[in-house]
Amino acid sequence: MDEARIPVLIGGGQITQRDVEPEEALEPLALMREAALRAADDARLPRSALAKADLVAVVNILSWQYANPPAALAAELGAHPQRLWLSSWGGNTPQWLVNEIASRIATGEVSLAILAGAEALATTQRAGRKGVPVQWRAGAVEGFAEPTTMGSFRPGGNDHESAHGLVLPIAIYPLFENALRHHYGWTIEQHRQELGRLCARMTEVAACNPYAWFPQQRTAEEITTVSAENRMVCFPYPKYMNAIIEVDQGAALLLTSAAHARALGVPESRWVYLWGCADTQDHWYVSERINYYSSPAIRVAGEQAFRMAGWSIEDVDFVDLYSCFPCAVQLGRDALGIPRDDPRPLTVTGGLPYAGGPGNNYVTHAIATMLGVLREHPGKRGLVSGVGWYVTKHSIGLYSTERPPRPFLREDPATYQERIDAMPRPEVVQHPEGRGCVETYTVVHGRDGAPKHAIVIGRLEDGRRFLANMEGDPDLLGAWEKEEAIGLWGTVCAGQGKNRFTV
Repeated sequence: MDEARIPVLIGGGQITQRDVEPEEALEPLALMREAALRAADDARLPRSALAKADLVAVVNILSWQYANPPAALAAELGAHPQRLWLSSWGGNTPQWLVNEIASRIATGEVSLAILAGAEALATTQRAGRKGVPVQWRAGAVEGFAEPTTMGSFRPGGNDHESAHGLVLPIAIYPLFENALRHHYGWTIEQHRQELGRLCARMTEVAACNPYAWFPQQRTAEEITTVSAENRMVCFPYPKYMNAIIEVDQGAALLLTSAAHARALGVPESRWVYLWGCADTQDHWYVSERINYYSSPAIRVAGEQAFRMAGWSIEDVDFVDLYSCFPCAVQLGRDALGIPRDDPRPLTVTGGLPYAGGPGNNYVTHAIATMLGVLREHPGKRGLVSGVGWYVTKHSIGLYSTERPPRPFLREDPATYQERIDAMPRPEVVQHPEGRGCVETYTVVHGRDGAPKHAIVIGRLEDGRRFLANMEGDPDLLGAWEKEEAIGLWGTVCAGQGKNRFTV
């Protein structure tokens, strides 16, 4: 095979900034710069080699708005690349960008690429609480073109969903979690115990990760017990089960061809190959999903990536499943065919609730960590997955230090996306009236820990789906956290802007 057409990852760098006063904290651009320099060190390259990059890609930043983030990073590194990419939103975007960059390397369009992202929400939040303005850069960088926007900025929900509280991930992912519980046939107590075990195993990994935001091990009981420090957010997730976005973290990756890596003098012991990849999306709107206990798109993405690599899930040694909330891990595990009692840890970082959830950029950290794990275990194989919006967008990468026996040929995702798009979707009634059955639900709590209202997704007697809220009675809301409400029949009626469900 022509080494000039074989994409390889040669470096990964990470930085976590803790306990720094706002006046002294590194801004996201500086965190990206440091991560990129560390990626050069990881590749055994002189840091000056980054100036030769012909593509700089940046994962969209939430904590600070730069006029042209990839140009600003390129200028910091002394580079003047032909291509500047800025991603859209979504936790899948780092893996998707790796897949895109690898394709460009395989066709000879890109020689050396830097992919980076960073967030400093911990600092901006701390500064806000102290009343201290952050003095970070924001202006345009002269001498650079505008970046190419990679991906779509299509909103993740619609107005009807927003009217019923389906806006924030903390309120939407619990809908999937409760549906999973019912699908598995667990009681609420059994479910609590299972979630505790799942999350406790993740904290074991985070405790050994030097870049984790919370490098500490927690017991299952600590994670599941509601307390002043671990308040219930949206049932069944107390705070310790939610992704933590208020972090200061940055990560970067270096990608090139095998031929260019050799020319640069990067030792082959640093090379990690992308064997297989895939990118899919489920039916876009949450209200139109086939059900809330499975992801057909993850299943199709897994099938496609494994077909490209010539692997099966049994061939994978190390896994990092996207983990913004426990249901994301379980949906990925089930769709990829990983047994529930599989001994393999499902994260190499510790996951977003424990290693940290830096906006759209977590998966850059996961891939950087996976590079190190695979180098420590030559010949072993790794899988990294990313999820965007509300179990909506999905990207998968399969990695190994072994060279693939076939050329890198990434199939156009549109060809297999057609299979998912053709799957049935329920009719959603915007103004329902009559008897309705709970398909899934969550109880939303205030910051004081008290239940405020329930979000209900249900079915009318004719099978059409509806969205509704249940307000009021704290005792009734509390009962839905103690006894299964899925399958419960009640009455739904249309209201002004919101539908109401009563039992």
